[in-house]
Amino acid sequence: MRSDNVKKGVPTAPNRSLFYALGYTKEELERPLIGVVCSYNEIVPGHMNLDKIAEAVKAGVRAAGGTPIEFPAIAVCDGIAMGHVGMKYSLVTRDLIADSTEAMAMAHQFDGLVMIPNCDKNVPGLLMAAARVNIPTIFCSGGPMLAGRLNDGRRTCLSHMFEAVGGYYAGKLDEAGVEEYENCACPTCGSCSGMYTANSMNCLTEAIGMGLAGNGTIPAVWSARLRLAKHAGMQIMELVKKDIKPRDIMTEAAFHNAETVDMALGCSTNTMLHLPAIAHECGIELDLDLSNEISSKTPNLCHLAPAGDTYMEDLEGAGGVHAVMMELTKKGLLDTSVMTCTGKTLGENLEGVTNRDHNLIRPIDSPYSADGGIAVLKGNLAPEGCVVKRSAVSAEMMRHQGPARVFNSEEEAIEAIYAGKIAAGDVVVIRYEGPKGGPGMREMLNPTSAIAGMGLDKDVALITDGRFSGATRGASIGHVCPEAAQGGAIAFVEEGDQIAIDIPACKIELLVDDETLAARKAAWVCPEPKIKTGYLARYAKLVTSAARGAVLE
Repeated sequence: MRSDNVKKGVPTAPNRSLFYALGYTKEELERPLIGVVCSYNEIVPGHMNLDKIAEAVKAGVRAAGGTPIEFPAIAVCDGIAMGHVGMKYSLVTRDLIADSTEAMAMAHQFDGLVMIPNCDKNVPGLLMAAARVNIPTIFCSGGPMLAGRLNDGRRTCLSHMFEAVGGYYAGKLDEAGVEEYENCACPTCGSCSGMYTANSMNCLTEAIGMGLAGNGTIPAVWSARLRLAKHAGMQIMELVKKDIKPRDIMTEAAFHNAETVDMALGCSTNTMLHLPAIAHECGIELDLDLSNEISSKTPNLCHLAPAGDTYMEDLEGAGGVHAVMMELTKKGLLDTSVMTCTGKTLGENLEGVTNRDHNLIRPIDSPYSADGGIAVLKGNLAPEGCVVKRSAVSAEMMRHQGPARVFNSEEEAIEAIYAGKIAAGDVVVIRYEGPKGGPGMREMLNPTSAIAGMGLDKDVALITDGRFSGATRGASIGHVCPEAAQGGAIAFVEEGDQIAIDIPACKIELLVDDETLAARKAAWVCPEPKIKTGYLARYAKLVTSAARGAVLE
C-alpha cells in the first residue's frame, strides 16, 4: 500500500507513534488509509451539511475495510462574496484548494481519497487536485438546495432574488416584496437550486466519471444523499483494490463526454473555465473551438433555472444526469467505453436507465434547440474567444447591434444601471475585470440581474472580460480574450462604438476600422494594478487567460 511509506517497518516507528497519538489502533493502520477531504464550513449554505456527508462516507469506508481520515478544504460562497471585493477571491480559491489538497495528500501518503465538495470553485479545485495527485479517488458532493416558494405558491430561487433587487430599483417591487424573496429564495442547505455553476460542476463530475449516479442531483436534505455518501465510501475501497486512478477515468474522451453533457444540460459558462483547467492537470489541452464543434452536434435537452422554471430536484425526479446521458447515446454522442468510478464503463452504468419526464429532459429528437447550451463567440473584439449561455438568451437577443456603454469596473456599471442610465438597445461593456486585470475575474451577477429585474434582458447586452454567474440569464457575454489588462481590443472600445453580436453565427464584432483601433492601441496605457500586495497580486502575475481556463503558470 502507498500508506506503507508512513506506517510499515522499523524506520516508520516515529510515524506510527504519531498515528497512535491520534488514537488510531494497530488494526486500523493495517488497513488502507483513505483521506476524506471535507469542505464543511459555517459560512456556505452548500457546505453546512457536509459534516453529515463526511460521517456517512467514513461509515462506508469502514464497512468496506478501510480507515478513513478526514481533513478540510476551503470554500467561498459566491452569493455572499458577490458585489464587493470579496468576489475577487472566488476564482482564485480554485487553485488554493488544488494546491492545499495536493500538499495534504502527498504529505500523508493516503491510499485513496474521497472528495466532498459542493460549491462553485470547490468542485473544480478538488477535481484538479485529484488529477494532479492521481491516486484512487471518488467524489461525493453535498447536493443541491430545494427550490423555494413565494407566499402565492410560485417557486423561486437565488437568481430571482438577485433580479428582485433590479425590480426594486426599477420601481416594480417595494421593500416588502424584496423581503419576501429574501425569506423564500433559499429554503434549505445545498448548492443553489438552479443549473448554476455549483450544480453544473457536480453534474459534470458524474458525466466525466468521477461521481456516482445522483451526485449532481440528489437534494442535500434527502436521506438518499447520505446513502450515496456511504456507497461512495464503500466504492473507494474497490477503486483502491483495482488501482483505478483519476487519469484512468478523466481521459480525453471523458472530457469530450463532459462537454457534450454540458451542452445538453445548459450548464453555467464557468464550465468553460473549469473543464480546461481540470484537463490541463491531466495533461490534456481543451481548445475553446472544440466547444462549438461539440455544441453544433449536441441538442440542448434541459432548460433548468435560470433558463427555465424547473430545478435540480426536478432533474433528479426525471432520472438525473444519467437519464440525460442515456438520451445522448441514442445519437451516438457519447463514448460509452470510458471507465468510471464504478469500476465499470459508462455504457454498463447506463444499462436500464430511463428518461422519466420528457417535458423536463427533452427526447433527443425533440430538443429545445439543435445546438448546445453554450456558445463561444469570436471576432475582432474577442479574437481568442468569449462565451455566452445561449440556452438562457431570449430569441430577441440572439442577434443584436447597439452602442457601447463603457465601464472600467463592475461598480461603475451597477451604479449606472441602478440610476436608470442604461437604455434599450445598449451594449454594456465592463472591462479590467479579467483574471489579471481584476485581479481574480469577478463573477458579476448584480449587473445582469439588475438588467433582468428592470425588464431589459430582451433589449440590452452585457460584455465583459470578467465572468458571469451560472444564475445569469440574457445576452451576457463573458471571458472576452485577450482581456483589457493584456491590451485586448475590449480596452479600446469607446462610448458609443457600435458592437454587433450574432450568437447563432458565433460572432462578435466591434464595428470600428482597423486603422482607428491601431491608433487607440498606440495611445493606450495600461492602468495601475488595482491590488499590489497579497495573494491576489501573486495570482495576477501567474494567471493565464480565460481561454486557457485561467490556469496558473
